Amino acid sequence: MKFEVDTHTHTYASGHAYSTLIENAKSASENGLKVFCSTDHAETMPGAPHYWFFANQQILPRFLSDVGVIRGIESNILNVAGEVDIHPTLDVKLDWVIASFHEPVFPSKDKATHTEALINVIKSGRVDALGHLGNPSFDFDFHKVLTCAKEHNVAVEINNSSLKGHSRVGSVERCYEIAMVAKEVGTYITTGSDAHFCVDIGRLEKASDLLDKVGMPTSQVITHTAKQFMAFLELRKRAPIAEFEHL
Repeated sequence: MKFEVDTHTHTYASGHAYSTLIENAKSASENGLKVFCSTDHAETMPGAPHYWFFANQQILPRFLSDVGVIRGIESNILNVAGEVDIHPTLDVKLDWVIASFHEPVFPSKDKATHTEALINVIKSGRVDALGHLGNPSFDFDFHKVLTCAKEHNVAVEINNSSLKGHSRVGSVERCYEIAMVAKEVGTYITTGSDAHFCVDIGRLEKASDLLDKVGMPTSQVITHTAKQFMAFLELRKRAPIAEFEHL
């Protein structure tokens, strides 16, 4: 499966990534993307920037190296109530919001707690996608969460970095199972490189292979084309981006 969009990338502003936005855009262009989402870590993650960094993304050009730039964030799930560390003023300024479990912010607990937290995040209406759910440190009820995500039009990420086996060890088999449940339920899928260095942006080969193996319909994968991604943002009631109308 081919992808025109990468919905999960980091710049050095995240504190543990190593490239600039301009370098990321150049690499996105070289790797054949039409759009990429810049999703640095929200402020509760150690080393992450102040929320003003995200509010000020309005100054960014909509295209760099002829690739569309989506102004996003990877927020942290804070508690079982499903709260995320996004300042209320950012809700109308961001194009794209991922919510993820990160151990420094939400120490892993038990399956029931993780399931409840994810469902509450989805129901909050503040996030567009759930990030790297394959992490075995955060087990959850796949059917309950993915069914809820389907009902609320929240995408579930297949994270290419998780499939490499270097981080979140043990994610590979779980990602396959999550994808199979998502296919059965009809949950939207997004794909992200989770790039922390520019050369990895748009390199989604492992995610592509996984989705091909489970027979995921391209109609369910919002990153398959830029047009599908923009349609998903519209479904999420995100403000239209006039500069992207031709994509």
